[in-house]
Amino acid sequence: MQQMIVMDYKKLGMFLALLLLIILIAIPLFCIFFTSIYPNQTLNLLAPLRTLSESNLSEVFWHTIWLGFCVMLTTTVLAVPLAWIFAKTDLCRHNGLDIVLMIPFMTPPYIGSMGWILFMQRNGYLEQLVPAAKIVTTFFFSFGGMVAIMSLHLYPFLYLILRNIFVQISGNKEAAAIVHGGSFLYNFRRIVIPLALSGYAMGALLVFVKTIAEFGTPATFGRKIGYFVMTSEIHQYISHWPIDFGKATALASVLLSACLILWYIQSLICQRFSYPLIGGRDSFRRISVLKNGQRLFAWLYIGGLLGVSIGIPYFSILSASLMKLRGVGLAWNNITFQYYIALLTWGSNSMNALMNSLGLSIVAATISVILGTYCALLIGNSKTRLQRIIDLLSLLPNAVPGIVLVVGFILFWNSPSMPIPLYNTYGMVVLTYAVLFLPYTVQYVKTNYSQLNLSLFQAGQVCGGTPVYILRRILLPLLVPGILAGWMMTFTISIRELVASLLILPPDMETSATFIFSQFEQGNVALGMAMAVVSVGLTTILLLAVNQFHPARKQNG
Repeated sequence: MQQMIVMDYKKLGMFLALLLLIILIAIPLFCIFFTSIYPNQTLNLLAPLRTLSESNLSEVFWHTIWLGFCVMLTTTVLAVPLAWIFAKTDLCRHNGLDIVLMIPFMTPPYIGSMGWILFMQRNGYLEQLVPAAKIVTTFFFSFGGMVAIMSLHLYPFLYLILRNIFVQISGNKEAAAIVHGGSFLYNFRRIVIPLALSGYAMGALLVFVKTIAEFGTPATFGRKIGYFVMTSEIHQYISHWPIDFGKATALASVLLSACLILWYIQSLICQRFSYPLIGGRDSFRRISVLKNGQRLFAWLYIGGLLGVSIGIPYFSILSASLMKLRGVGLAWNNITFQYYIALLTWGSNSMNALMNSLGLSIVAATISVILGTYCALLIGNSKTRLQRIIDLLSLLPNAVPGIVLVVGFILFWNSPSMPIPLYNTYGMVVLTYAVLFLPYTVQYVKTNYSQLNLSLFQAGQVCGGTPVYILRRILLPLLVPGILAGWMMTFTISIRELVASLLILPPDMETSATFIFSQFEQGNVALGMAMAVVSVGLTTILLLAVNQFHPARKQNG
């Protein structure tokens, strides 16, 4: 009887979760499609494509696709050697460098782009340090430079995926190939590539989606070189007069369709080329000991990559934030802390923006964690159709560009028939952040939940524990690492979110991201860069503080 009641509550919970996800995610996306195919009160399924061709926006579409392809290719070239070095050579013992390697990915893209612009522009920091570099800086402001900036931001993401795949490939297979006379290239072509293809396809697709969904770099560097992509055009149509939601939804629906088609192709590749990599008890990890020349070359590659991806942007950001007069350039007598003092003055616009960011991010991360944990517990192992639908909907925000989902939110929550007056309020911003980053919590908690042995809950039942008692004393404490990781990730990304903030913030509200963007636009670079330093520093300190409560750290302590 008690079990039947639990089952009934679980079904009710799943229907509630499904209803919530349909309202928060599915309906806003449907609004985009509907608006784009129903222009002028007439149904026309080809209307988005016609809008693209009539408005010469097809060039912007191909710009976006070509940029995504080139960044995906360059990121692969950067990440594969790095993943191989830290997975298959004796340098793998330096795994502490993973934290350093993640810094470029954790740096907001628009801040990194601004750092590169300040460094490479005419009379920029590079020319001040090395006047002869004028020849190089001339060529940097081009499509190649844009690809380089975006690739240097995204390579850590692909590196982590590839390194984990390389680690899981058993050394038995490579040893067998070597015994039969296979060279390094033969092993890589016939063993490593087929086994890693499925995981690489997933990582490469995510890099592609993140590139075409990126707004910060196209809005700063792209606009400077005249290279426009779909995200910057969508933002242009819904934020500048005359507002044109027709073209914005046409672009958004095409972008959304392209992402969904790519996800389908990636799932086909995964089904066709997925092989079990873990399982044999006699499997071992084959580690190559590098010779002196190879070791030197490997360290030069790692050092060079870190120097370019971290050193240059952060040197520019710090220098700009401390510079008294930009015209004087790099000089010891041109250093000042006046921008930090102005920034941190209580009651100033900058301080209000910083407090807004912190407050919004904390509230959004907390709501996202509650909703994500609830969904992840209901999804379980995705055995039923209802569970698979909830799983798909909860992960959908990670598969579509953020600006597309934000346009859907605007259409849905700003609709004349919407009874809840949420649009243009603080709550709308929180809701948008929470939904955009919901997949992180779902993924972390799902992974954590799948590792728990059922015998723990059976033991609780045998000892007379009620479902609520088991949830409170067994399940939730064991899920704390996943919940904490989801909260930290959501908070970190929310506090730097730019495109959603630009589109949905109420007129009298500003966040640290929009403050930095507006200061850079108005030419007040020093104050914007000071805000960037403070924001990144505050985020790091808060994350370190939260990390002190991590269960594993407590156990070790």
